[in-house]
This record gives sequence, structure tokens and C-alpha cells, in this order.
Amino acid sequence: MSDSIAFLSVVELLARYRRGELSPLEAVRVAYERLERIEPVINAFCHVADREESLRLARESEARWRRGNPRGEMDGVPITVKDAILAKGWPTLKGSKTVEPKQPWLEDAPAVARLREQGAIILGKTTTPEFGWKGVTDSPLSGITRNPWNPHTTPGGSSGGAAAALAAGIGHAAIGTDAGGSVRIPAAFCGLVAIKATSGRVPNYPPSAAGTLGHIGPMTHTVADAAHLLNLIAIPDARDWLCLPPADIDYRIGLNGGVRGLRLAYSPALGFAKVEPAVAELAAKAARAFEDLGARVEEVAAPFEDPTGIFRTHFFAGMAHSVRHHTPEQLAMLDPGLMKIIEHARKVTITEYMSAVDQRAALGRSTRSFHQTYDLLLTPTLAVAAFTAGRLAPDGYGDDWVNWTPFTYAFNLTGQPAISVPCGFTREGLPVGLQIVGAMHQDALVLRAAQAYQCAHPAGRHPSL
Repeated sequence: MSDSIAFLSVVELLARYRRGELSPLEAVRVAYERLERIEPVINAFCHVADREESLRLARESEARWRRGNPRGEMDGVPITVKDAILAKGWPTLKGSKTVEPKQPWLEDAPAVARLREQGAIILGKTTTPEFGWKGVTDSPLSGITRNPWNPHTTPGGSSGGAAAALAAGIGHAAIGTDAGGSVRIPAAFCGLVAIKATSGRVPNYPPSAAGTLGHIGPMTHTVADAAHLLNLIAIPDARDWLCLPPADIDYRIGLNGGVRGLRLAYSPALGFAKVEPAVAELAAKAARAFEDLGARVEEVAAPFEDPTGIFRTHFFAGMAHSVRHHTPEQLAMLDPGLMKIIEHARKVTITEYMSAVDQRAALGRSTRSFHQTYDLLLTPTLAVAAFTAGRLAPDGYGDDWVNWTPFTYAFNLTGQPAISVPCGFTREGLPVGLQIVGAMHQDALVLRAAQAYQCAHPAGRHPSL
């Protein structure tokens, strides 16, 4: 009975509330039962909401549904929030012992505020590497977070706790951040859907340490749920001075429109990535499946030049800037890996940084030109499947998380919408993701393509913890 509730999509959960077949009280009880049983295995939470308070909120939601007057489009839905995103009343420590927890914490981030207004029940804050600096999730504050598909492996990062909890059936959706792939990476490792919308579409406040690379996005079991949540959080907020005006789009409308007639490019390695054979095989099969759905698919070896150096300069400079006021004592408390890249970033000259800014602009022009020919770009989400937890990279990829995430960070630089959708499992039973990338502001098209693929190729299983 627990599994039959725990893995319901948000859309199906709300439908059952509406029909009176299930109550928010039952959903919250199941979430806490699973949290108490599975959390010691996966270590996905750094703060758990008071159970009795959550049950009180669930009873109030249940009463509203019985009256036929729900508060909003997430009323009574249990969710989680990454501990890099402000949630009123709870510390936001960002995986670091250097953040003082004894502060007022009086503010919700825009995405959190919008979901609370719609009646969502937040189960707690999920783990992140320190300041979100890497593509796996372990930190001096929280230790190692593990993947529910295989607890010996990493869930990815930096929204790894969010993905691990959701994949384990603890909550029905999650909110994470993404400055280099941080919702898409763990979604691929954990068999989930995650979208990084067009830059500015979801207000990003407080600003990311990585500056304009940063995004906030939903992580869900289904593409329909991702569209549902994006509707709710893609609302302008004055605290983000770069946020876009209202899109006046309901991302659910036209979601099932399919991909017939679209021009798709599939790039198996972007011209520079080293991809594990099992991942390459599954992603290529998924790309070919779009032909069966009526799209025209063409393989493109190198859609643009390797952006790795550009990304490193922007991202790691942001990490260094985020600790500029730390004392020597605080710096000594940081993750040694983070301290290493901070020391490297401090050696970057202003000329080198501004050259990277120019190169980023050139990359953006290149991808805009690319999308004059192709509606969408398909790639593997990652170069590898989940590897041993506690490591920064698998064998053969050095000691650098950027080496095995070559498909994600380019689109933080360009600001394009990109989604990861599950596309199969390795022989070891580990999930693999397909990434679908659109031109700027084509979020609805990205969701539509992902929906077409997921409806034709549903994953069909969940972890058995």
C-alpha cells in the first residue's frame, strides 16, 4: 500500500484527492513512514520538518478537499526543497559548517513561496555538496548521500538529496538548483525528470554563487508533473532583477502534441565527450525512437566548440567569490576539494575572466544559429551511469566532476531550456537519462518532446528499498 501511494505522480495524487479516493493525511503519513525507514540508508535530508506540524497541515488540506475548495494546485502534496534554497523558519546551510544556523531565516525563496501558496507541504530540506560546488552529493555538514537504486552509488549532485528522496518515494516532487547540471545530473542517476528552464523563467533568488549560470527547477517522476510545477514557479519576482516577464503559457496545454515533423539533432558526444558504452547505447536508442514518433533525426558530431574551459572559469570564479568574506578559520573548515578549486580560481586574471565572458557570448550565438536548423538537440544527459558514492569521478575520468558531465553545463552558459528524461537502465540496473535541449524560450517544446518520449517509453519501475 505504501508503494502504491509513494510513487504517485503529482497529477495523479491531486486527481485522487479530487475524487476522494485518497487524502493528504494518508500521503503525508506514507512520506514520513518511508523517510524514517529509508533515510538512514540514503542520507538525503539535512533538516526534517516537524511531523506533527506536517500532519496538521495535511488535516487542514484534507478538510479543504472535502469541501471542494482546495487552496491551490499543490494542496496537500508532500514535496522537498534543496538546502541551497531559502525556506522560511528553517536554516539554509548549503552543505557548509561555515554558515551560521542561528539566524532568523524569515524569507522563502520565490519558488518556495509560490508552492506554499498553492498548498504544498514541505517535508524538509535536502542535502547538497558545500555551496553546490560539484556533481555528487557529500559535504562536511551532512556526509555522503546515496542513490536508492544502489546505495553504494552516488545520486549525483548538486541536488542529490532532492533526487535521492524523490526516487525513494519520499515526497512527490522536489525543488533543486542547477548551475552546471545540478537538477539534470541527479535526475539522470536516479531515474527522474528534471528541467532547467530558460534562464530567467524561474526567479533565481538568492542569487547563485555561480551568478547567471544558476537556475531553480523542478524534479519529478513525470514530464506532466514537471510542466505542472513549472507553471507554478515560473512567476516573476522582483527579487530576481533578471527574471523574465510572465510567459502567459500554461505548459500543460499542448503537452501531448507530439514531435511529428520536428527537426531533431542527436549528438552522441558533442565532439569532445568520452561516453561509457552502456550509456551511449541507451541514449542512441532513445534518439532513434523519435523517428518512430514522426520526427526527423540527424546525427551531428559537434554542434559547437568544447565549452569546458569557459564553464570552469565562470563557475569556479563564482565559488571563490562566494567565500570572499570567510576567515582563515572558516576556510579551513571547507571541503578540501572546494578549497582546491577556489585556490585555482583566485589565480584567474581579469583578462582571462573577460575573455571567458566573450567566449560565452560566442557560444550563445553559435547555439542560436544551430537552432535555426534544428528544433531540438538530443544528447545523453551524462557520460556515465551512477558510480561509487563518496568519489568525485569514476575510474577513467580523472579527479574532476566536470569530466563526466560534459552534456549539461553548456546550457547553463547559454541559458537554453534543457530537460533530462529517463531512457533505460544499464545491466546493473542503474538509470540513464536522455537530455533534450531547445532554443531560448522554447520550454514548452522541450516539455512536449520529453512527454512524447516518456509516454512511448515509460520507465515502469522504482527502487525497491
